[in-house]
Amino acid sequence: MADDAMTRFPVPDYEDLPEDLRERIDEETERAGFTPNVFSAFAYKPSHFRAFFAYHDALVEDSALDREEIEMIIVAVSGVNHCYYCNVAHGALVRIYAKDPTLADQLVANYRQADVSERRMAMLDVAVKLTESPREVTEADVERLTAAGYSEEAVWDIASVTAMFNLSNRMAMFADMRPNEEFHTLGREKRE
Repeated sequence: MADDAMTRFPVPDYEDLPEDLRERIDEETERAGFTPNVFSAFAYKPSHFRAFFAYHDALVEDSALDREEIEMIIVAVSGVNHCYYCNVAHGALVRIYAKDPTLADQLVANYRQADVSERRMAMLDVAVKLTESPREVTEADVERLTAAGYSEEAVWDIASVTAMFNLSNRMAMFADMRPNEEFHTLGREKRE
C-alpha cells in the first residue's frame, strides 16, 4: 500500500488492517498487478471501506449496464467534478473496456464531444444533469433514457452509478487521493 495514496489523512499500515480488508486488498492487487490507491485510502476507516466496496461491487456485478457504460458514466461525472483520482483511474478502465485509447480523454475534457452513440449520449447527459443540477431531473429524463432503449433496471443503474461516484469524487477530492502511476498508461495502446 502506498504511503502517498492520499495526502490529508494517514494511510494505515497493511499489517494493522483487519483480515477481511487485507483479503480484499490482496484480491485486487492480484487482479490489477498493483494496489489501487483508493483501497489504501479507504482502509483509513475499515467500516467505510467495507460499505464503499460492497456497494461498488454490487454496482459492477449486478448491473443492467455493460462495464464500458459504467466506466463511461464514472469518467463523465468525474470530469465535471474535476476529480483527479477518478479521471485517471477510471479513465484507464474506459480505455480498457472500450478498447479505445482516446474515449476517456474525450469524456473528461467535454463528454458532449465524445465519439459515442446517441443512446450513450442520452445516458451521459442524464448522469451529468443528476451530478450538476439534481433538482432539475424530471420524468422527462427517465423517459429519454427509456426511449433510447434502456430498461427500467438500466435507468436505475445509471442513477446509482452516478450517485455512487459523486460520493467517491467528493471523498477522493477531500482526502486528496492520488492515482497510481500505473493508471496513467493503462489502455493507451490501440487495440484491435
